Amino acid sequence: MVEIEYRKARIKLGDTDLVYEPAEDSFLLADAALKEAKPGMRILEIGTGSGFVSAVLLANLKEIRLVATEINPHAARCAKMNGVEVIRTDLFRGIKSKNPETLFDLILFNPPYLPTSEEEKVPGWLNYAFDGGISGRDTLERFLDEVRDSLKPGGEILVLISSITGLDAIKEKMETLGFAVEVVARKKVSFEELMVVKGKLL
Repeated sequence: MVEIEYRKARIKLGDTDLVYEPAEDSFLLADAALKEAKPGMRILEIGTGSGFVSAVLLANLKEIRLVATEINPHAARCAKMNGVEVIRTDLFRGIKSKNPETLFDLILFNPPYLPTSEEEKVPGWLNYAFDGGISGRDTLERFLDEVRDSLKPGGEILVLISSITGLDAIKEKMETLGFAVEVVARKKVSFEELMVVKGKLL
């Protein structure tokens, strides 16, 4: 079994043919999340994959309350193996609540962001980790349309995007939805720049 050690966390990956293996985007989001997360927060990670980012938070912050969602059953099993409480579902289904007690202070998402045509789709569950639709923003836009229902007043989101996805389009949509927006982390990787965008609910 493949393992990765990162920021005090030891992550078991299981079958990497079925589960997205943490890479530069995962590391960038984990580091940004460590800076934003505070003890006592209720934190939700959407699309946790192997559980990498959540496991890093759990290894470094003992007083957080964290839950994650994941659509890929193989990835969900992997995340549970890494100590992450996972609900197997699509984005926010099954966790929405208007009860203030169950809303979240911080919501994280590393969405599939590659522009993908029908011919470019990957067979099987792993496609969910890459396929961002023709624009590369399909899943992220669905996330943004739904996230306010699960976020506390003044809560924050951290989303990982790529320069190929279009920062300006994402910022404009987030601002339209009532978020103050800033880029809190950047990293050049081969043909793209990875960015973590923070949105704070106004």
